[in-house]
Amino acid sequence: MNKELLLTELTFKATRSSGPGGQHANKTSSRVELSWGMYESAAVSGVELELLKEKLSHRLTREGVLLLASQTSRSQHKNKEDVIKRLFALLEVAVQRPKVRIKKRPSKMAKLKRLNTKKVQSEKKANRRKPSY
Repeated sequence: MNKELLLTELTFKATRSSGPGGQHANKTSSRVELSWGMYESAAVSGVELELLKEKLSHRLTREGVLLLASQTSRSQHKNKEDVIKRLFALLEVAVQRPKVRIKKRPSKMAKLKRLNTKKVQSEKKANRRKPSY
């Protein structure tokens, strides 16, 4: 994944933040919305694109656009940095391939140990019963 190329493909939009804040919040646009068209992107390879489709399908619009927003700070620049960091973190997690589980059989000693403990347990229970004549 080419991060420099990806940064050029991102689209930012500044909007008003929600919540309290008085006059300052009502007249400044500090919330930053990031949008990225995943299907038109040249920054990701075909294999990475398939992984991203699978992992981020619930976050994409119908057109394949990923939307993220940040309004944690009162500064538009800090919110922009924050939303970019979140995007890269999200993409790094989504691109990682899951480890393939290797099926393994229990060893012979493990089987014998399990059977032996079952035998001991059944003998313990059998000794508690009343003797039958």
